[in-house]
Amino acid sequence: MDLSMLKLLLLLVPAIFLDPVNGYGNGKVTESCRSMKPGHGHPSQSLPSPYTVTVDKSKFSTGDQIKVTLSGSSTTFKGFLIEARDMADPSGDAIGSFTLVDHSVSQLLNCGEIKGSAVSHTSESGKLKVEVVWNVPSNPPPAVQFFATVLQHYDTYWVKMPGPIILMGNSTPVPTLTTSAVQPTTESPVLRKPFSSKDCGSTKSCLRDPIGCDPETDPKCYFLSFTSDEHSVLFELSGPTEGYVSFALSHDKWMGNDDVYLCVRTDDYVNINPGYVTGRTHPTLDSQDTLTNMAWRLSDGVVQCMFRREIRVPAEQDRFNLDRSYYIFLADGKAEHGMVHKHHHQPLISSEKKYITSSPENLNGSRSPFIIKVHGALMVVAWMTTVSIGVIVARFLKPLWPESTLFGQKIWFQVHRILMSSTVLLTCIAFTLPFVYRGGWSKHAGAHPFLGCTVMALAVLQLVMAFFRPHPNTPRRMIFNWAHWGTGTISRIIAVAAMFLGMDLPALNLPEPWDTLLLSGFVTWHILTELLLELHNLFIIRKAKNVRDDEVEIIDSALGETEGHMIKKIVLTVYICGNIAFLSAFLAAINCV
Repeated sequence: MDLSMLKLLLLLVPAIFLDPVNGYGNGKVTESCRSMKPGHGHPSQSLPSPYTVTVDKSKFSTGDQIKVTLSGSSTTFKGFLIEARDMADPSGDAIGSFTLVDHSVSQLLNCGEIKGSAVSHTSESGKLKVEVVWNVPSNPPPAVQFFATVLQHYDTYWVKMPGPIILMGNSTPVPTLTTSAVQPTTESPVLRKPFSSKDCGSTKSCLRDPIGCDPETDPKCYFLSFTSDEHSVLFELSGPTEGYVSFALSHDKWMGNDDVYLCVRTDDYVNINPGYVTGRTHPTLDSQDTLTNMAWRLSDGVVQCMFRREIRVPAEQDRFNLDRSYYIFLADGKAEHGMVHKHHHQPLISSEKKYITSSPENLNGSRSPFIIKVHGALMVVAWMTTVSIGVIVARFLKPLWPESTLFGQKIWFQVHRILMSSTVLLTCIAFTLPFVYRGGWSKHAGAHPFLGCTVMALAVLQLVMAFFRPHPNTPRRMIFNWAHWGTGTISRIIAVAAMFLGMDLPALNLPEPWDTLLLSGFVTWHILTELLLELHNLFIIRKAKNVRDDEVEIIDSALGETEGHMIKKIVLTVYICGNIAFLSAFLAAINCV
């Protein structure tokens, strides 16, 4: 049985998956009107395109309509952009307007001041043919040429493919123009050997996960180093991934408005690109013009790349200057055809801001925000320890102190009340922390916040019911006992389910499969303890039924009762020790994330 099946059986809830973040899948690409180039950061194809643009007329007059068809013989395409331009100025603005034939696959774009002057896709679904109608403007140029950008995959596209030329009815035929193929970006050289952490703290600054790891010997090491000279900074980036590794420079510990650098694996090649993130969205990739000395390496599932960047760059290039301090994010995730998807776990974030050009040092970081760590720790203490011990004391250990009191109440009741009140208090504090951190409801946490809200409501309900509990000798006491037991049992089950789900959320993400096995071990430990005490109670009850009213048997019964109390004390002591061991392991894991 694999780990996912184990969780399914333990929780009986559906798995929650995150959808990848897609860039421009809806075809809203007006920012590409002039260049007709996607902002994907990959070079356009230099090989002949499998797609063609055709028209149904070679000559036109004012007011005519020209049918334009973009098609592939057998190869589908996902995205496209079609424009018409003055043949004398093919780099100028789009002219004329389009009318759609099929609204489900195409949509109009406003390029420049002309409404509907371009056509693009509406979704990423595969298409073999798209037909549109171009409307000749009132004052057209003598010759018009159609251009199309066609995207087969995120990293496979043809930019501004030249299409047919059509002429005014009385215009002189123009010679056929030959368009040279667009040459791809020069490939970066391949690194001969992996990076090393040997000089970390002495000649270069390093951020690593796990702390102190060496990418030269540890294939699971996430590694970022940077070394500055008078004018530039050399970056080295490494991590185990089949998709991409990246780092970002940020003014705060929140994703958004960050300067990003990505090393994206595409088959047997690594593409290196700067980018920019606005909010919690797909990064907008830029050209490699700001990067030099680029090189990369692929080996045993590890992606490594390096590049050099000037400390200060012109403002129009949207890059951060490196002579300032930033938080540093280190992330990885999946990539498909060069398109990056959302990172599958929380990025490693430096503990403090770092001046990129300052003296070298070893940086510390965490993949979990401190406030989320506190949330997890408090919930674990409340629903693994205080509530569990409180339940066992109330259910099985009442006879241990039949007459002893503490502050006017029986000892078992005071212990139970203190532990349960602590559970509610810890839950209330922990419950508020994620809302403080997120500033509201988390849309990416699956079922966990819903279960957490349910646990919080049931815990408060238990406290209210306990405050208004009826006297033991009243008829309503039986109703209270069953309601108290039922609400408590349901809340404990839901709390355990919430912990199973919460351990693997990106904001905490304890090590797999260790976290699931450890929590499963605790649940088993607690159930076995309750089962043992339940069997012991049944044994004591059965033995009491066989006792006759003679002096010897009364003495034997008293000795048996004392012996039974001793067994319960031993079981309680062993259980508390085991509980603390499980709790300590979880707290240590949370602290190390």
